[in-house]
Amino acid sequence: MYDRLYIQFLIHFNWNRDYYECHEVMEELWLEEGRNPLYQGLLQIAVGLYHFENGNVTGSRKLFTAGIEKLIQYPDLILGINLGQLVREARQYVSQLECWEQAPFPFYHVTIQIEDTELLEVMTEVQSMMEEFK
Repeated sequence: MYDRLYIQFLIHFNWNRDYYECHEVMEELWLEEGRNPLYQGLLQIAVGLYHFENGNVTGSRKLFTAGIEKLIQYPDLILGINLGQLVREARQYVSQLECWEQAPFPFYHVTIQIEDTELLEVMTEVQSMMEEFK
């Protein structure tokens, strides 16, 4: 039902908090799926987090903004996730990043809310298999 790369992206994003790996798997899916803007937007949010976690405020703000611009054209609930919530949280991040010089704040994670219980079950199974291969 869900592409294996999409599932891996969600695991890296929500559980492993490995935004570099998010980029790797989502870029592969994005290219396989004909450069779908939805996947690109998700990719850009992850890379925005990666940049901010590594101290690149300007790059983070640019990628968050680009990701939001792509994601707002989609319904709030899509691909088993609450995309609307992710967009709201990304907008909050951008607001804070725009004022970062006056009001710096520490890096914090964003979680993609999983709405489809079957997706969550598959994520759990895949995560277990990924752990076995480490």
